[in-house]
Amino acid sequence: EISRGEIIGVLGPNGAGKTTLINCILGLILPDHGKITAFGKDIYENRSQVLKRINFGSNYVSLPYSLTPYENLMVFANLYEVKNPSDRCRELLELFGLDKLANKPTRRLSSGQMMRLNLAKSLLNSPELLLLDEPTAGLDPGIARKTRELLITLVKQENVSVIYTSHNLHEMEEVAERVIFLNKGRIISDGTPKELMRTQSTETLEELFFKVIEDAQ
Repeated sequence: EISRGEIIGVLGPNGAGKTTLINCILGLILPDHGKITAFGKDIYENRSQVLKRINFGSNYVSLPYSLTPYENLMVFANLYEVKNPSDRCRELLELFGLDKLANKPTRRLSSGQMMRLNLAKSLLNSPELLLLDEPTAGLDPGIARKTRELLITLVKQENVSVIYTSHNLHEMEEVAERVIFLNKGRIISDGTPKELMRTQSTETLEELFFKVIEDAQ
């Protein structure tokens, strides 16, 4: 369960099920058992209704290079049936510092600018739930930090709930209000970073990560 405006970090070793969890919420794959509900509705029985209120961002997803940032956002704005799509696209381009690049080919963007464009895309429909799969992977530390700060500010402004996966434990400590540890598709620990570090007698999220995973073996 996730509260409105809450940022939940999902941690676990490779193969733990982090990306699979996001794919299940998006309705791309079916869980082996159980069900997933969002906004009080079963995701698989009400997929189109639920997806209108969700969005997704990842540094591993590329937008068409031949289109401009503005054109890319307009494509998705129309898919999401965003009201006043042109105004919304220009608003987000300005918020993410991409307004001066709005009409340049997307292929000219740096990796940091591309990620900001991806994040702008993920906020087009003012989602109530935002799924972010390693959004700062591959970015240099300075750009990653600026991206996180901007993301946190916008998430709080728009009161969006976020499920955030990352292998960067320092990043997760900075971003997540609550963390969930997955191992082999199961939740093995859930709580705020401070609560979990206190109960496990660890001083950092990195120490906590290794202890929780080791105890689950």
